[in-house]
Amino acid sequence: MRLLSQISREYNGKKYEKFWVVISNKLIEKLGWKKGQNLKVEVKRNKLIIEK
Repeated sequence: MRLLSQISREYNGKKYEKFWVVISNKLIEKLGWKKGQNLKVEVKRNKLIIEK
């Protein structure tokens, strides 16, 4: 997996970034996730947890 970022906009000299995590097709298929599906996200003990 890889964490990526991109500048989404710049306002008053401050840059705002968007972040996303790239997950392989193999893992997506194994999890049964579909494109556009809503996912539940939470942080527990310094870990990011993503669920259907």
